[in-house]
Amino acid sequence: MKLQFKHQQFQADAAWAVCEVFAGQPIQSPDFRRDIGIADPSVYQRTFGEEGIEKSRELDEIGYKNNPIVISEDSVLKNIQRIQRTFSIEPSLKLEGKYNLTIEMETGVGKTYTYTKTMYELNSRYGFTKFIIVVPSVAIREGVYKSLQLTEDHFAEEYGKKIRYFIYNSRELHRIDQYTQDNGINVMIINSQAFNARGKDARRIYMQLDSFRSRRPIDVISAVHPILIIDEPQSVEGEATRERLKKFNPLFTLRYSATHRRDQTYNQVYRLDALDAYNQQLVKKIAVKGISVSGSTGTEGYLYLDRLNFSQSAPPSATLEIEVKGKSGVLKKYLTVSEGYNLFEKSGELEQYRGYVVSEINGNTNSIRFTNGNTVSAGVVQGIVNEEQMRQIQIRETITTHLERERSLFYQGIKVLTLFFIDEVAKYRVYGDDGEAKTGEYANIFIEEYRNTVKNFELTLDDDPYLKYLKDIQVDKTHQGYFSIDKKNHFVNSKVKRRETISDDVSAYDLIMKNKERLLDFQEPVRFIFSHSALREGWDNPNVFQICTLKSSSSDVRKRQEVGRGLRLCVNRNGERMDTSVLGSDIHAVNLLTVIASESYDSFARQLQEEMAEAVADRPRIVEPDLFAGKTFIDAEGKSVTISPDNARKIYNHLIRNNLVDDNGTLTDQYYSTIQTGTLPLPEDLKQFSTSVQTVLGTVYSPQAFKPEDAGRNPIIPKMKTEKLEMKEFKALWDKINKKTAYLVQFNSEELLKKSIASLNEHLKVQKVAVTIEKGVQIGHILDKKALCMGEGFEKNSSETIQVDVHANSGVRYDLIGKIGDATKLTRRDIAHILKEMKPEVFSQFSNNPEDFIIKASRLINEQKATVIVEHIEYHLLKEEYDTKIFTDHGLKRGNLGDNAIAVNKCLYDHVVTDSLTERKFASDLDTDTNVAIYVKLPGGFYIDTPVGKYNPDWAIAFYEGTVKHIYFVAETKGDLSSLQLREIESLKIHCAREHFKKISNDTVRYEVVSDYQGLLNEVMK
Repeated sequence: MKLQFKHQQFQADAAWAVCEVFAGQPIQSPDFRRDIGIADPSVYQRTFGEEGIEKSRELDEIGYKNNPIVISEDSVLKNIQRIQRTFSIEPSLKLEGKYNLTIEMETGVGKTYTYTKTMYELNSRYGFTKFIIVVPSVAIREGVYKSLQLTEDHFAEEYGKKIRYFIYNSRELHRIDQYTQDNGINVMIINSQAFNARGKDARRIYMQLDSFRSRRPIDVISAVHPILIIDEPQSVEGEATRERLKKFNPLFTLRYSATHRRDQTYNQVYRLDALDAYNQQLVKKIAVKGISVSGSTGTEGYLYLDRLNFSQSAPPSATLEIEVKGKSGVLKKYLTVSEGYNLFEKSGELEQYRGYVVSEINGNTNSIRFTNGNTVSAGVVQGIVNEEQMRQIQIRETITTHLERERSLFYQGIKVLTLFFIDEVAKYRVYGDDGEAKTGEYANIFIEEYRNTVKNFELTLDDDPYLKYLKDIQVDKTHQGYFSIDKKNHFVNSKVKRRETISDDVSAYDLIMKNKERLLDFQEPVRFIFSHSALREGWDNPNVFQICTLKSSSSDVRKRQEVGRGLRLCVNRNGERMDTSVLGSDIHAVNLLTVIASESYDSFARQLQEEMAEAVADRPRIVEPDLFAGKTFIDAEGKSVTISPDNARKIYNHLIRNNLVDDNGTLTDQYYSTIQTGTLPLPEDLKQFSTSVQTVLGTVYSPQAFKPEDAGRNPIIPKMKTEKLEMKEFKALWDKINKKTAYLVQFNSEELLKKSIASLNEHLKVQKVAVTIEKGVQIGHILDKKALCMGEGFEKNSSETIQVDVHANSGVRYDLIGKIGDATKLTRRDIAHILKEMKPEVFSQFSNNPEDFIIKASRLINEQKATVIVEHIEYHLLKEEYDTKIFTDHGLKRGNLGDNAIAVNKCLYDHVVTDSLTERKFASDLDTDTNVAIYVKLPGGFYIDTPVGKYNPDWAIAFYEGTVKHIYFVAETKGDLSSLQLREIESLKIHCAREHFKKISNDTVRYEVVSDYQGLLNEVMK
């Protein structure tokens, strides 16, 4: 994979802002210089005698430097003030240094890309060629270097040249000569410790070195007057560092960060803060799955309420984990409970559960109540819980969240990654005395929980391509640790220096940074990454969708830090960034970052909102007329218009009347809902300023803007709106599609039998039974009877999985012909003929695994059946019809708001639960089209009989009378029809659906397979 990069306006704006500071500066090619020499030429005189001075000039008369700024300081200040007014930044009263410029950019929006583009623009406009990027750590240094590698072709295509870049190394000083002697764009990357520490390597930059022709590296560097770019200055610029930075003799300094210190925000010329990034949909949305502990007094039994389950066809239930008495001791077990369920009885009469009988399952509060008065909420652990139990729950929840997200994005070619942060390597990997690596505590928990979760997840999938992808990944291959590495090639805890919070160990970053693209490839099995918490700023991959911090919380760890590594918008398998240009306004349906936190959702959300409020402290807090008065908007003809106080009041009153702003001047939930679906409504005479007003409102801070979603704890079961059943449009629609049919097929039976036999002989591969043999040794010299009974007297030291010949139990009789006949709808005679004509070595696989043989043989026969009968099927109308009871009697799919469920207005139900972003966008487009009267995503009880199984169509849609000639029925919404290769069985079902609807409606119902709503409209207009 190769990552693709796009030209984005905000990055161009940031580069323009920096360049415009020096408007009026003439463009100049870099001069060949003769003043880059040694600090003390007398050194050569002592070495070479009287000819020493000439010798020094001969050696050092090569070099290029940035030309000086020739425009006046007054002009620079006026330029800065003009730029600040353009971007609604408080104008500076004076120049703060010569010259210091601040650029604020939120984490995850492409800060490195932006200042790389800025270097190109500065070179293009003014001829500047020498740059130094100063970073606070090895992690960021390696990230910058990797970014320059990834973007060099992209920028070369735009600017026709490439940057020459290198990492400063005090042992490779010849790179400095190359840097000064080249007249192209040259960049040196240096971490602050390389010139600001007490070690010998850090001091070398200030020393006269024989290996550097008795010159001081700092003198050679400073002579070119480089432009300094400081990445994360709040972490770089201590008092001592600021003094040392002056020794570089910079032409000017650019400071880039998301979290500038207020006392070091010099002459800010551009701002894209957390509020801007979220409003402009440049980062992922954050969701939180909180896990908290209550009632740890020891008087209550262990309880963990995983989730509530709702269905319209069954009473509500809950998935609850409790302790139960087993043969070898007490163990934890998941139970599905409903009202009247007695935990005391089901636990094996463990005393701590006496009185715990479920009395209420409450979907409104997401909790269950017991007859003893106790209540537990979803995501809450009750009772005495040790750290291991909490970590096990966190890991389990993380894996579940990963699989749910992974399946929804699989069909869009987006690989999903999950990141675990831990404090201690030994929790993941341990080494024996012989140096052999073994899995640590967290790795063991992960392996166990992954296998169990995948096993349960597979039960919900049916012949799904994602299921094959999931089964093909081995658990031991799908998790990996990225840590520092010692001389024995062992993982070790990262080296964190005193008074610092991130590691500067080079070995910790090689694998992370060099494999960024490989990790995004579906062929790479690694999906779960364990990394040291000290590497937080070093990890950077756009497809991190889950972050789980398996460590104790502390006051110095900020939530913005925890979520920062997953904020970047994701990319698909082609390296294409999934932003608004691809996804439209529904970008967060794909770009959702879930944090699995060891605290309650409320606690995490509150702290995150407080930190965000602190980050945008200078933003307006309320909406009032003065917010608009005096602002310059662009009218319909492209002219600048200053908003008068009267029009400002008119805009404000309109927002109040339409419940977009409340009486306190706070933006409402309805405002955020409105801007997600379309343009902000304004009075007719001010409608042309809608975009400008929305931009101004985007500068207003509201806690709602940063409120993360409550992930997975807000179950939605769509509820039918009974009044919609009475709409004339729905009645007309239902009258046309509620007919039932039966099919009749006439085809060449002999052709089908031949094709089935050939397919089975070539493709039938039955999975042999595997047996795992594990060996263990007794622990210690004294056999502890209790430990032996608990299974703790032995320790596993090896494991081997082998293929064995296992034959079907002669005591179990299989109706092989009948089973395959039921699955394929062929006669027993035809099935018997197929089995008889199979190659003996292929048929003999039946004895190895009868169940697998039946499943796979039936599927292969059905595939051949699809190719033979598709042209010969006929549907006949029956007297029987579907009743509207199917909309209430059949259980509807459960969803989660903000994930796969959306609230809707024109649907028969109040919510639509979708299987993909394509479906979600399709439903959203349906809901906002004024031509649509009503639509419904049909329940499973509505189906068409086909020779290869029941077929449940997706959508039924009715348009208002007079809009179009037909009532349309859309069976499938496929994301990309041009590249879609429908499986043979799926193609048959679609063909059957077309024939069915032709028969029941005489072509008044149109059945289509479309990629999106626009595709449907194209069909409507035909």
